[in-house]
Amino acid sequence: MRKNHLLLLLTMFISGIAISQNVWPREIPLSSGGKVTIYQPQPDNLTGNKLTGRAAVSVKQNSKDEPVFGAIFFEAIMNTDKDSRMADLESVKVTNAKFSGVEDQSKVEKLSRLLETEVVKWKLEISLDALVATIKKENASSGNEKFNNKAPKVLYTDKPTTLVLLDGEPKIQKDKDLDAERVVNSPYLIFKEDNQWNMYTGGIWYKSAAVTSGWSPNSKLSKKVKSIDEQIKKQEKENASGETNEKPVATEIIVSTEPAELLQTKGAADYKSISGTSLLYVSNSLNHIFKDINSQKTYVLLAGRWYSGATISGPWEFIEADKLPEDFAKIPEGSDKDEVLASVAGTDAAEEAKIDAEIPQTAKVDRATATVTVTYDGNPKFKTIENTSLQLAENSSVTVMKDASGSYFALENGVWFIGNSPNGPWSVANDRPKDVDKIPATSEAYNTKYVYVYESTPQYVYVGYTPGYMGCYVYGPTVVYGTGFYYNPWYGSVYYPRPVTWGFGFHYNPWTGWSMSVGVNMGFMHLGFHFGGYGGYGGGWFGPPYYRPPYYRPPYYGGGGGYYGNRRPVHVGNNNITIKQQSH
Repeated sequence: MRKNHLLLLLTMFISGIAISQNVWPREIPLSSGGKVTIYQPQPDNLTGNKLTGRAAVSVKQNSKDEPVFGAIFFEAIMNTDKDSRMADLESVKVTNAKFSGVEDQSKVEKLSRLLETEVVKWKLEISLDALVATIKKENASSGNEKFNNKAPKVLYTDKPTTLVLLDGEPKIQKDKDLDAERVVNSPYLIFKEDNQWNMYTGGIWYKSAAVTSGWSPNSKLSKKVKSIDEQIKKQEKENASGETNEKPVATEIIVSTEPAELLQTKGAADYKSISGTSLLYVSNSLNHIFKDINSQKTYVLLAGRWYSGATISGPWEFIEADKLPEDFAKIPEGSDKDEVLASVAGTDAAEEAKIDAEIPQTAKVDRATATVTVTYDGNPKFKTIENTSLQLAENSSVTVMKDASGSYFALENGVWFIGNSPNGPWSVANDRPKDVDKIPATSEAYNTKYVYVYESTPQYVYVGYTPGYMGCYVYGPTVVYGTGFYYNPWYGSVYYPRPVTWGFGFHYNPWTGWSMSVGVNMGFMHLGFHFGGYGGYGGGWFGPPYYRPPYYRPPYYGGGGGYYGNRRPVHVGNNNITIKQQSH
């Protein structure tokens, strides 16, 4: 898209701030019968007479069309009159703009010409006081959204190893389907038969006398384990999508009961130089590990965050993306490590990633057919969300909130529902709960602020979410995965997990978005449908949204159907996710 395509639209958008701080969204009627809708603008900064910001927009070319949603980023130069406290725009440049689902360049051109034709009729001014107040409000809000960037436990090994995560000490419950005791607070299938624990991961069965240590490959499977193995192998084959799986390789097993990440190399770390820089990278690892020759520091990229240490074994200290050595920005595109450019401040890849994080995935929801089922472990139990008027249900598998008016909101599959009691009945909501924008990152419901209600009619509600719903956040000059905070799960007669940042090896790819290695980097088959679990039984644990955990539950991952329509699994950057264990 040409950078000046939406110039006139932005002129109207920025001026709209002066018209009203509270009347959003604003609409521009089109002569074709359609309309352009501008949603709550987010000016980022005003330096001298240079203004930068962003906004979500939607366009209906005629009254019968579905709206096309997108996001715009801009820079503007203003002529100001401090006596009247007003300004007009000398120039505006759209630094980037994208529309969801519009891949055909001719359609983008047509859409741009339509906007230019209609918006040129507007003549608007900017109130400096209103603009400054808006920027202060936005900056104050973002200032409250501090993430926890302290490094988790980082383990290093030079041999094939699997990191097995437990959400705290092992929680063991009787599993009726397995007819055995099972560790419920892990994504891996771990169950007990007689006095032996059995675990399946990466195509291999392991055994141990204890859950947290002593694991070794098991070549003599019992009758029960063989039966489960057959079901798992059948499902893996069905979900291989024609891919040829690599032969499973047994590994060392490390069990962690706290958030952790695994770095591993195939033998001793083998460093290679990056052309045009003073950087070396570890070539025999699928992790992003670098050595800066000038400082002799080691750098590693984890969940979109940079950490530095004296050696590859740490200890690790968080480094802001704009505080890296300058040579990181000089990594050549097309080189072996150009993927990390999306996590280096000021690069084209980083700017593109930030744009992608603003593009909504949208859906048209029929009020008559949309439903949600809310269950609780016992009677509903609510706790206050800090700095808001909202309360959050602790013991439900669905995100349920109560607002100050006594209304209840349930968020399921990217759609807001409203009810007059914690048990409903539920109907599609016309608005989000008040104060949802104030939910801090310390709350497990933080990601709900990225699910929106755009428009409503008596029959339909237009909803959508940006990648923040799935854990992809714009944080400063780059994007990161997860908030870094640990959220306490619910333990009762059932186990309800919470979102996580660490342990799945999330890494950003400029072409496909977020993918993960789930702590296993070498010698393992592709996963396809699940990692761990008994047939299709083992999903629903905390972690990646693919497994439909209670608070990270974007619509129908990899399945098809649902409010957001059928689509093949892709990566988080494209509003979905594909999961593969990586191999060397």
